Amino acid sequence: MNRSWIFIIIGALFEVMWVIGFKHADDIITWLGTIFAVVISFYLIIVASTKLPVGTVYAVFTGLGTAGTVLSEMILFDEPVKLTKLLLIALLLAGVLGLKLVGGSSKSKEVSE
Repeated sequence: MNRSWIFIIIGALFEVMWVIGFKHADDIITWLGTIFAVVISFYLIIVASTKLPVGTVYAVFTGLGTAGTVLSEMILFDEPVKLTKLLLIALLLAGVLGLKLVGGSSKSKEVSE
């Protein structure tokens, strides 16, 4: 796994933080943390997209962010856990993994780091 894929994963973790921040921030400190998470998240995705295909980067980033946000809401904020949601998250993650395995490299852009 090269550095660009690590940037996508870390960027997706920050995406989960800012999405949750948009919903739950209620004072200046939590809003500043949310803004910080947005900046870091997008910076990492921009850097990753210089080495990997943009469509793949965006799909993996949003897929991991979506799955992470739904799971975080269930774990941290008592959102109802439904089998259907869990199955759909599994399907989403299978698609993300498939994109990484099948369409994750572009010989003209990707540079092994």
